[in-house]
Amino acid sequence: EVQLVESGGGLVQAGGSLRLSCAASGFTFAHYAIGWFRQAPGKEREGISCISGSDGTTYAVDSVKVRSTISRDNAKNTVYLQMNSLKPEDTAVYYCGAKVSPAPGTCTKVAAGFHVGMDYWGNGTLVTVSS
Repeated sequence: EVQLVESGGGLVQAGGSLRLSCAASGFTFAHYAIGWFRQAPGKEREGISCISGSDGTTYAVDSVKVRSTISRDNAKNTVYLQMNSLKPEDTAVYYCGAKVSPAPGTCTKVAAGFHVGMDYWGNGTLVTVSS
């Protein structure tokens, strides 16, 4: 059974940090690009960060680029998103999605903020940033 499970969300004060995890099972993880998306209340889901399956190249939208780091541990079938200097506008449900490689342009589109069609999705983890 294919699964993507996000964790690490929670309530944090503005300026704080969180590390989100996306744990995968049921597919050949290393062959997949993994994207992080978020959906704020009343808004569309948007792409924010992505890491390729082929060479681990990372991508991020400008709004989080200097405040975040995406990484993957293929031995643990897990992708991490470290978010620092969190702002109230970062409040959202954060989702990870997996897209089989080669997937030309997938990570570029995620990092442009698009809600890209992925092969698999997790159920999300809520991040709430208080001011």
